Amino acid sequence: MKVHHLNNSRSQRILWLLEELKLRYEIVPYQRDATTNLAPPELVAVHPLGKSPGFEDGKVKIAESGAIVEYVVDKYGKALQPKSAADKIAHMEWLHYAEGSAMLPLMLNLYVMRLGEAAAPLMPRIDFECTNHLSYIAGALGDRPFLVGDRLSGADIQISFVLEVARNFGRLAAFPAMNAYLSRMQARPAYKAALQKGGPYGIGQ
Repeated sequence: MKVHHLNNSRSQRILWLLEELKLRYEIVPYQRDATTNLAPPELVAVHPLGKSPGFEDGKVKIAESGAIVEYVVDKYGKALQPKSAADKIAHMEWLHYAEGSAMLPLMLNLYVMRLGEAAAPLMPRIDFECTNHLSYIAGALGDRPFLVGDRLSGADIQISFVLEVARNFGRLAAFPAMNAYLSRMQARPAYKAALQKGGPYGIGQ
């Protein structure tokens, strides 16, 4: 297995996933531009969009973190697979929801921050959408230790990046239970091992 890993990016959770499953893998590292914070052009050779993560398992090549998590959990991750039919459906929904819906307002938040006062007209809508999505996740999690079922699953790993970005923007302060949940995820030995292998990671700390 090979992970094309960009610092401070979604690919960090793929390393965490592989560490949880104790799988052997190789990291191909890439660094963001120090000035623009953009991914280096070398990633275009991995995927036409120049994005990370990129994942290889023999002849299989996959982009999109949700698809990577789904593939790895289905093929290698019995310990992280949901047990019931209902949980399997919920698990699949969370894998797609994380990037398909939840990350959009947070990414808009990131981009408009660079506009200064010009962003003022957009911020009420962005604030509403961020709070709406975080409230939805918090409601689904409640006070349970995991998002789906009674043990760690791919859903927890996939949604973690969303919460890390939200924390980075100071948006988890209003959700103490979810903030504590994220801290528990980050305290897992496999998460810490992934940080050591993946290099500096300043998101959500």
